[in-house]
Formats: sequence, structure tokens, C-alpha cells
Amino acid sequence: MTDKKESLAAKLTGVVTALAAAWLAQRLIDLVWTRVLGHKPPKPEDETDARFAEIAAAATITGAAIALSRVLATRGAAKYLTRR
Repeated sequence: MTDKKESLAAKLTGVVTALAAAWLAQRLIDLVWTRVLGHKPPKPEDETDARFAEIAAAATITGAAIALSRVLATRGAAKYLTRR
């Protein structure tokens, strides 16, 4: 494989794994939040009377978990592709 094709494969693999990791992190957060609090975390488009603290907590936890999962997935994919 040429360097250009390998680079494209690495980028595509990184994007796919990052998206999958972000999706999985979001599903996990929804599951845990629902089990602990009895309802799904508030979404930006919801017009419920959720407290600001709950909205801020949901945004912080979701953002941190998704960012971390994307970084770990991208690094893992890059490490896997360099070993091949």
C-alpha cells in the first residue's frame, strides 16, 4: 500500500472508531443516568423544567466522556495501524 492510501485508511479508521466510541459513550451515559436518577439526561432541545445544575452536570459529563472516548479510540486506531 502506498503512503497516501495508508494515510487515508488511517484517517478513515480514526474517524469511524471515534464516532463509534462517542456513540457508545452517549448510550452508556444515558443508561447510567436513567438507572441512577430515573429519567434520561436533559437534552438541549428539551423544554422541560430541568434545573440548571442538572443540565450543567449532564453537559459536563457528556462532553468529558465523549471527548475522552474519541481520544482513546483515535489513539488506539493509530496504534493498531502502525503495528500492522
